[in-house]
Amino acid sequence: MATIYYDQDADLSLIQGKKVAVLGYGSQGHAHSLNLRDSGVDVRVGLRAGSSSRTRAEEQGLRVLDTNEAAAEADVIVVLAPDTAQKGMWADGLADAVEPGNTLVFGHGFNVHYGFIEPPEGVDVFLVAPKSPGHIARRMYEQGQGVPGLVAVHQDASGSALDLGKSYAAALGLTRAGVLQTTFAEETETDLFGEQAVLCGGVSHLVQAGFETLVDAGYQPEAAYFECLHELKLIVDMMYEGGISWMRHSVSTTAEYGDYVSGPRVINEASLSAMKDILTEIQDGSFANRFMEEIESGGAYFADKRAEGKAHEVEVVGRKLRDMMPFIDTPTEEH
Repeated sequence: MATIYYDQDADLSLIQGKKVAVLGYGSQGHAHSLNLRDSGVDVRVGLRAGSSSRTRAEEQGLRVLDTNEAAAEADVIVVLAPDTAQKGMWADGLADAVEPGNTLVFGHGFNVHYGFIEPPEGVDVFLVAPKSPGHIARRMYEQGQGVPGLVAVHQDASGSALDLGKSYAAALGLTRAGVLQTTFAEETETDLFGEQAVLCGGVSHLVQAGFETLVDAGYQPEAAYFECLHELKLIVDMMYEGGISWMRHSVSTTAEYGDYVSGPRVINEASLSAMKDILTEIQDGSFANRFMEEIESGGAYFADKRAEGKAHEVEVVGRKLRDMMPFIDTPTEEH
């Protein structure tokens, strides 16, 4: 039975009595910093020298210090830099700034779970992870609501790490929606699997394959874009609101019947076998090591695949069509 914590299960005063350093001011860093501050927590932001985020953080009323200086000043050190940067940060003085009695907080278990960071004895280590992009976590907090989250304890030197983790989650507004207790292993491995097999890798390649199938058969690229990408949001929104069965109830009977007879032809035993292989590579660390080696060697393959994706016809057609749909809040810069 899952353990889920809500506002009544957390003592906000615990985190309010700590000095907190949030290292990083990206999607999650800005949301954590601002939500903590607005919950009455003493927050400072730690950034590397020359960070482009420094001005933005200061303009939003936050005190900004260099990374290791902020960590040395704090009781609770929140590591929210990108996964690829954390190993270097740790080796470049952050490890020396962490003292016995401190608490280390992560937004994702990647570096600790796979051993790229090995926290010292005598410190509490937990993660608190909103299950949403940072800007959504911030927006919902400002509206008096919250997004669901996760909490997990890796090291409990004080005997009260979970209590402080729940308090930290409450300060982010997560206990308003519910915080699921998990482990670093479960959070990391399920997160990576979901991204690779379904949410990012699975969906993006399914969309591209469907688009290519229609275009190769002679259909207009614009029609293929609407059918295989644009309408995906409508389907996902229905799943989000009421589950897969609600989506099937809401679409036409033709679409529902097609789901049952054709879905298993696309996602079949070969797909499930590949998913199991993906999960194994996540569990045994193969993916994590490959990823870190790719980044540390300069990221040539990563850069090539990113450029290849941007150049795909579904992206070219999509950009043109979205320009003609003013109701879509199109990003000013597509990555």
